Amino acid sequence: MRIVVTGRDGQVVRSLIERAAHQPSIELIALGRPEFDLTRAETVSETIYAAKPDLLVSAAAYTAVDLAEDEPELAHAINAVGAGIVAQAAAAIGAPVIHLSTDYVFSGEGDRPYTETDPTGPRGVYGRSKLEGELAVAAANSRHLILRTAWVYSPFGKNFVKTMLRLAESRDTVSVVSDQWGNPTSALDIADGILRVADRLRTDAAFEAFGIYHLAGTGNANWSSFAREIFAESSKKGGPHAEVRDILTADYPTKAARPLNSRLSTDKFFDVFDWRAPEWNVSLAPVIDKLIEQN
Repeated sequence: MRIVVTGRDGQVVRSLIERAAHQPSIELIALGRPEFDLTRAETVSETIYAAKPDLLVSAAAYTAVDLAEDEPELAHAINAVGAGIVAQAAAAIGAPVIHLSTDYVFSGEGDRPYTETDPTGPRGVYGRSKLEGELAVAAANSRHLILRTAWVYSPFGKNFVKTMLRLAESRDTVSVVSDQWGNPTSALDIADGILRVADRLRTDAAFEAFGIYHLAGTGNANWSSFAREIFAESSKKGGPHAEVRDILTADYPTKAARPLNSRLSTDKFFDVFDWRAPEWNVSLAPVIDKLIEQN
């Protein structure tokens, strides 16, 4: 099965490359800049047609949450217009599309995990652009699976886990927000979930359960408890660690509003694909191992 994924350096893409390397039935091709650029619409479709995917994974995105407040046009061009063009190109060659989305499409209100049918209500430019992307993908390709995820970390790229370990190298105490809750999610688990979907599409010609799903780590935490677990795991292995001081969102203002509740229910994904990510702290340990090895 030939899987083409947009983006080359993102956490999920690099995790997919690592996981797919152990599956000989899969040929994975990553498309990235400069030859593949979502801001250059005229080249997007041609590049996808040339790659001839059996399945297209739409992972490339504008992810600078705060900067998006100053660059709404660019965020919209990539996350909405670009995503729609990718999905349309897949439809034109008869390929389904898996599109990655985010918890930021929700307002962050309430005290329970969001389900796929809950009303959306993004509070910032980034979330609005991703929601517009979901709508564009759904309109362009009826064979779509939109996977919303949250709080992504991995051994690759920039993420919260790597930031905490870096700060602990020079600080004894780190202040971390304690009133935002979500599902810490390993990009390696997202890759496993995507490959689970790909296998289902490959083996089930009658598959019709297209639509929106949540794919995130099992269990939830706030940012400060996530940080404490990071340092506990790192300390076990002789890596950097620090004390965590709880602060409130109001104590750490950002240009873009963060949702206080980013928890996602993954029951629908489990019901359809019979797969659920491990508990988030279980998935964290091997990522910490790899990061310490790299250093």
